[in-house]
Amino acid sequence: MKKIRSPQNRADHAAYDCSRLHLRFGWWSLLVFLTLGFVLESLHAMKVGWYLSVANETRRLMWTLAHAHGTLIALVNVAFGLTVQLRPAAGRQYDRASRFLLAASILLPMGFFLGGIFVYGGDPGLGSLLVPVGAISLFIAVYLIARGAGSQTAQPVSGKGSTTKETLRSKSRR
Repeated sequence: MKKIRSPQNRADHAAYDCSRLHLRFGWWSLLVFLTLGFVLESLHAMKVGWYLSVANETRRLMWTLAHAHGTLIALVNVAFGLTVQLRPAAGRQYDRASRFLLAASILLPMGFFLGGIFVYGGDPGLGSLLVPVGAISLFIAVYLIARGAGSQTAQPVSGKGSTTKETLRSKSRR
């Protein structure tokens, strides 16, 4: 297993900090949303009426969506943290993507969860207005990440200045 090098210049330092932030945030939020899933399953197993009754179907759906979206976005944060380690030179693009991804990580599941707390006649509460904002933030973040990951200027952290293609060529010659 390869050891992560400490940053040598300002750009590497920013990428290193961004990577650590998203790895930490991703793993902790994964724990939070898996715990939410465990709580929801426990409510289901104990046949709790205010959760399982037909009148609360919207609440159950919204909270399940909060759990599912939160868990998946947590994994996207982990993947982004690893991507930044592999392609740190996309700098500014990753900085913007980081902000949008963190916003989506909070807004999207929170919108679903808050929408399920106050249900009005089968319709989710006002908290669900956060969902489209979170979804747009997630879309922008993924677009910026994809654009940065495919940029020609990005260099791998390891390899002492060699590009990924050069590294792969030298390994295939052995």
